[in-house]
Amino acid sequence: MPVPLSIQIAVAGEALIDLIQTPGGSYLPCPGGAPYNLCRALARQGVGTLYLNPLSRDHWGRELAATMEGDGVQLARPDPVQEVTSLAVVNLTPQGQPDYAFYREGVADRMVDAAGLTQACAQHAGLRLVCTGALALDARDAGVYLPWLRGQRAAGRCVVVDANLRPSVMPDLPAYQAHVRAVLAQADVIKVSDEDLEHLAMPGASPLERARHLMDRALHTHWLVLTLGGAGAWLLHREGGAYFAREAQPLAVVDTVGAGDSFLAGLLAHLLHQAQAASGASLGAFLAGLAGEPCRQALRHALASASLCVQQQGCVPPGWQAAQDWANAHPAQMSTSAG
Repeated sequence: MPVPLSIQIAVAGEALIDLIQTPGGSYLPCPGGAPYNLCRALARQGVGTLYLNPLSRDHWGRELAATMEGDGVQLARPDPVQEVTSLAVVNLTPQGQPDYAFYREGVADRMVDAAGLTQACAQHAGLRLVCTGALALDARDAGVYLPWLRGQRAAGRCVVVDANLRPSVMPDLPAYQAHVRAVLAQADVIKVSDEDLEHLAMPGASPLERARHLMDRALHTHWLVLTLGGAGAWLLHREGGAYFAREAQPLAVVDTVGAGDSFLAGLLAHLLHQAQAASGASLGAFLAGLAGEPCRQALRHALASASLCVQQQGCVPPGWQAAQDWANAHPAQMSTSAG
């Protein structure tokens, strides 16, 4: 097991088992959940990472715990709970797109409250960032994650939200959209995909316009990351600066599981690496003032992290050096706009 690192990032949200339909009609169980993948990806990049939610004592819960701890993630709740592990059944539509059904009533990773999350974070003086998103944005859990994020912001920690929306499984879509916007309003850094922006009904003729509109509503946000799948990604600053990157050559894509989580982990790892080299400023002030080449480097590292992930089966996040080596060996198409 890797040597435990000083905790810099705490992540809250689901850790579950994806039951993925195979061509033969059976189902393959795979550990997953965006926050779970993000924890593993961050730890592999050398970032001290704390997972805040409890895990089950059942077989799958033990597997989730062992995999995270094997990657170097620290568990805020190392003692397993009696509740079962969350499940996501993933079928493919006739068009080949994933169709999700979630089983999340009375499950282990939802056995949390705002006070418990806050107490776990308070035990780590070096904690600089907190992150959540995906199924934690369910409006039915509003009393858990939103007060916790507000408290973390008040304590001076930066807030990162990865939207990763699942509107098809939310019983009250207007309530879901309203709650997602409330959570995004707390974020210093937002990550969204072009599909997320459509689910949020953001106005605009293009994903970039929709992203700018979302940033205008999210008053605390310094940076917004917009991912476009194989078409690349944008890193947008509140003051108008925009950085774009995409791989110059086509990739041998095996699947895209965990690509967005690996991307975000690469971005945050690089930003933290830069912030450690800077002196005097808080992380929030550092992010607010970041511009130019450091932004391009962070975006390239994030893109390299995702590119390495998609070339393997399942979520296999790369380490820091592997992403650096890929970025150095494969120059990307990059552009900058002053806004």
